[in-house]
Amino acid sequence: MKRLLATLLLLPCLALAQAYPNKPVRIIVPFPPGGGTDVVARIVAQKLSDIWGQQAVVENKPGASGTIGSDLVAKSAPDGYTLLLQGTQHAINLSLYKQLPYDTVKDFIPVAYVALAPFLLVVNADVPVKNVRELIAYIKSKPGGLDYGSSGPGGGAHLAGEMFKTAAGVQLTHIPYKGGNPALTDLLGGQIPMLFDPIPTSLKHVSGGRLRVLAITSGQRSAILPDIPTVAESGVPGFEAVSWFGLYAPARTPAAIVKKLNADVNKVLLLQDVKDRFAEMGAFSEVMSPEQFSKYLNIEIAKFAKAIQDSGAKVE
Repeated sequence: MKRLLATLLLLPCLALAQAYPNKPVRIIVPFPPGGGTDVVARIVAQKLSDIWGQQAVVENKPGASGTIGSDLVAKSAPDGYTLLLQGTQHAINLSLYKQLPYDTVKDFIPVAYVALAPFLLVVNADVPVKNVRELIAYIKSKPGGLDYGSSGPGGGAHLAGEMFKTAAGVQLTHIPYKGGNPALTDLLGGQIPMLFDPIPTSLKHVSGGRLRVLAITSGQRSAILPDIPTVAESGVPGFEAVSWFGLYAPARTPAAIVKKLNADVNKVLLLQDVKDRFAEMGAFSEVMSPEQFSKYLNIEIAKFAKAIQDSGAKVE
């Protein structure tokens, strides 16, 4: 009898999952078109549309480091038809902003981890170092240490520098730019000596001899760049600082829908053409359950909270 009752209770959930989606699904990207988060969202949305026979429509709602679009999703109906595809900034914003219009942990359900994109630790070719250990020694030899650039305060590249500064025990001064391209331009010109930069933009200049790649910031070597050592294996044990992307639903979204979304996104991530397109961005996919992604998110929140506290970065 108990088994029968349990089966009967599950039937509505199963029916809900089987019927979902029966209309277009909005995937909110809280950044402008063309950026990494937007590109990842459109790759995934296209494949989900194929699986569902319903459109997964990407809508850009940029502003305030991703908080405007995130707030829209947090306040949407928990029915699976309005989702959020956010990057690392989702974990960062909780500590970066004094007050958010939503609760990062309580107002969202982590649905699926989508991809991660490491940074490269690069230096201007005139900096007389060939690896991370030499860089650390070089920084320590300089009164006041070295400057490093980033695409802006509170972003992943900025906080990668702060984490490196703490983990390596060196003095670094953050020089924020209004975007990654101006920072890279000044690195190429020698105005700044080092940068944590996305893979595709840096690699274009390495072959020309103007930049030198010292390490990659992921916890393990990248399959697409197997000869580049990690920062962790190069004298800074345990170091990891990457950009990553995940899909979220509003809190109270039915578990059956969350489970189906996770399964369908994970199917997409296993497609070879999706892996190839991510690789072109310097990214790679990783399959997680909602529970695994939730644990990962909490670890990243704690990691970035410490980096933000150490750096003193704040946005009102």
